[in-house]
Amino acid sequence: MDAKRNLTGGPLRIGITCYPSVGGSGVLASRLGEELASRGHEVHFISYEPPFQMQLKSAQIFFHPVVINDYGLFKYPDYTLPLSVKMAEVSRDHKLDVLHLHYAVPHATAALLARSMLPAEQRPRVVTTLHGTDTTLLGRDPGYRPAVHHALTRSDAVTAVSEFLRRETQQVLNFDGPIEVIHNFFKPQTPLRSREEVRRELGLREEMLLFHSSNLRPLKRIDLLLETVARIRPRESWKLLILAGGDFSPYRSEMRRLGLEDQVIVRENVRQIEDYLQAADIGLFTSESESFCLSILEAMCFACPSIASEVGGIPEVIQDQVTGLFVPFGDTERMAMAAEDLVRNPARREAIGRAAQLRAQTEFSANVIVPRYEALYHRLCN
Repeated sequence: MDAKRNLTGGPLRIGITCYPSVGGSGVLASRLGEELASRGHEVHFISYEPPFQMQLKSAQIFFHPVVINDYGLFKYPDYTLPLSVKMAEVSRDHKLDVLHLHYAVPHATAALLARSMLPAEQRPRVVTTLHGTDTTLLGRDPGYRPAVHHALTRSDAVTAVSEFLRRETQQVLNFDGPIEVIHNFFKPQTPLRSREEVRRELGLREEMLLFHSSNLRPLKRIDLLLETVARIRPRESWKLLILAGGDFSPYRSEMRRLGLEDQVIVRENVRQIEDYLQAADIGLFTSESESFCLSILEAMCFACPSIASEVGGIPEVIQDQVTGLFVPFGDTERMAMAAEDLVRNPARREAIGRAAQLRAQTEFSANVIVPRYEALYHRLCN
């Protein structure tokens, strides 16, 4: 049997819509589309711009831009309606079997409207994947909650990236429909530069490279991250690299106040994240809430152990004291002490890193996760 064909049926035509900006949902959706295409499926991305990390190199991947007009009639430009029209158009012209939406609002709501525009025989199945904000933010907003609930109720299937998020969705939205937990995956690209080249670029000699990657949203608590590293002694033993999926400038004054100008290196909107992951020694994550934390998994793939707040879905990714270390949320002193221990104890650091890499390969690889999405699509289409 052709290795690029899935085991549960023939190729499908799949539409994917996600936020194209830097963030875990966009990264997951992009990599999922690439993996599906490599398995023989036809994949159509529908969004206002190509997803941040999407590679348009496969003949099986297509991108359909949504044009947003800023009419004076509207106080704010509308995205949902032109998105729904484009979804209907692509579904009709390319005979899509499935529309896979990453986030209920506005993507699944647009997909439901798009499907209603089509005759019954042309309507694709709708799969909605929850990544967190639909539940933890919009699900608590009375202006959005009914729309999120409606989108989930009308979807043909709903998935969540963690058991934590599944429970939160059931509780916050009072949603009693089925939610299948399909964890995130990460398949690293081959780094373009060596570890030594990257360390030279960062100005490192013998220092440990501490690592953080996020979109810098308030829940990531960059203030706690900076406070944590300011406590790590001796200072000359480390530097912190922040891969920022956004503007870091609001945090520069805090960095100066803590005297960290020479200790913290910031790189914004990095596409080749693997170059830096291979150079990292210890990951630090101070979030007050996470549905999964893809950045931890990315570090795990490169045998980089992480120290993280014990919140949300992170315990589904890290096994404490085995593949990473937990500290209570907000305890910057304990997190600094844990980092100092790993800096001083290379044998322990390397053992945890190897265990983390093995877990990433056996529990969260593309070969494990992508077939679960394929099976879901085929169940809906058969």
